[in-house]
Amino acid sequence: MKRYLFAGLILVTMAFLLACGFSVSTANIQNVRMARDAEGNDPTTVFAPNETFHCVGELRNAPDDTTLKAVWIATNVEGVSPDFFIDESELTSGSGTFHFQLSNDTPWPAGDYRVELYLNGELETTLEFEVR
Repeated sequence: MKRYLFAGLILVTMAFLLACGFSVSTANIQNVRMARDAEGNDPTTVFAPNETFHCVGELRNAPDDTTLKAVWIATNVEGVSPDFFIDESELTSGSGTFHFQLSNDTPWPAGDYRVELYLNGELETTLEFEVR
């Protein structure tokens, strides 16, 4: 009797999850790095004040409607509030290489920065870097 009750509970749970549109994504980010170039061939964690920041990586096992967002933050930079929001950008893509970049019309102030990468709305990874 307990076996039938357990099996029934499993079936009801599965039906509920399907009815709610529950989905499991295996999308993930791999080989992500900060770099001096859009291809990621010159990785670094230290930039000069006049450089463009490039964040490059691989999106794997991702359906075509996967969203990836980069949020750029000045973590500890003289003259701005701690954890100052700079900018964000988002792309929708399937598996493959991704690239985000951030440039400035004036030199970047020296200090610590980070980029947060969100996969389908969830924080996936954070990369820290500095300008000196």
